[in-house]
Order: sequence, then C-alpha cells, then structure tokens
Amino acid sequence: MSKKRVAILISGRGSNMSALIDACKSADYPAEIVGVGSNRAAAPGLKIASSHGLKTFSLAQSQFESREAFDLALTQKLEEWHVDIVCLAGFMRMLTPEFTLHWAGRLINIHPSLLPLYRGLDTHARALADGASVHGCTVHFVTPGLDEGPTILQAQVPVLPGDTPETLAARILVEEHRIYPEALRLLASGALS
Repeated sequence: MSKKRVAILISGRGSNMSALIDACKSADYPAEIVGVGSNRAAAPGLKIASSHGLKTFSLAQSQFESREAFDLALTQKLEEWHVDIVCLAGFMRMLTPEFTLHWAGRLINIHPSLLPLYRGLDTHARALADGASVHGCTVHFVTPGLDEGPTILQAQVPVLPGDTPETLAARILVEEHRIYPEALRLLASGALS
C-alpha cells in the first residue's frame, strides 16, 4: 500500500498532532507523517515531533512582508517534502485564499465546535453562554471562509451542569483525538474526496 504523505501544521503543544502521529504508526494506516511545521519556533509540539524522528520547521510571520508571502513560503516548504495532505492541528493563523485553494481537497482542520455553530475562537465559552445542551468538535476541509469548509466528521459531548470552558474543552479534546485520525484515514484511503 502506498501511504499518503502528510504534513501537520501547529502553533502550540500539538496534542492533535500527537494523536495523528500515533495513528500513523499502525502498519495498515494509509498515511505517514513526513514532517511538522509551525508559525512559532517555540511551539512545544515541534520538540515532540522531533522526538518521534520527524522533520520540523518554523516560519515567523515577521520574516515576511505579507500574509501572501508567508503562505507562499509555507507551500514551498510543504512541496519540498512532497506532501499529499496537510493537517492543521491548532495552527493559529488565518490562511490566505491562495493557500487554501492551492491545497483544496487536501487541507483539513479540527475545530472545537459542532460547525457551523461557533466558528472562530472561544467556542466553549460561547456554547456555555448560549446554554447549549451539547457541544463537540468537527473535522472539515479548509476553504477560504473561516471554518466554512465541508464537514468530514463530528463528535458530540453533553454539556454538563457546572461545566466551565476548561472542563468542556477537556472532554471535547478526547473526541478530537478520536475523530481526527479517523478523518485522515478516510481521506488518505480515498474513501472521501
């Protein structure tokens, strides 16, 4: 079986990155992680990726005159690695339409809400403020609009009495770590397009 070559982009600790790395260790998994990139050189996930023997890089926005120039450099780096699929895992950067269209159908993200609800940031606090009875996470294709791409998989968790954004986030993270590897498996195996 020819495995799809995957790069992961992170900005922080990379817990979803770790879930994807672990999934790819299975012999019958249809993807392999070829490297991890970040827009923050100090992202703790880069050290974790290195500890798994993966290539890493970081690009700082401050090195580039525009978002377009940054995204072009990012694409060039990913193409040097001959990447088939790009997984965003806590990559806290708005990508340009040019980038998302270049990688269309090969660029996926995990978002901590049941899209189309709560696009953007602070999803858990917003769900609690609205009195939501369920909340969750979504793996979706990335398109130029913020968190607007087609849904691949979702998982729900109940909102419990006394929940805080932190307790809700912790329960949802468990589901993120379950559905993101499954969504990547579907895409990499050709079961999804």
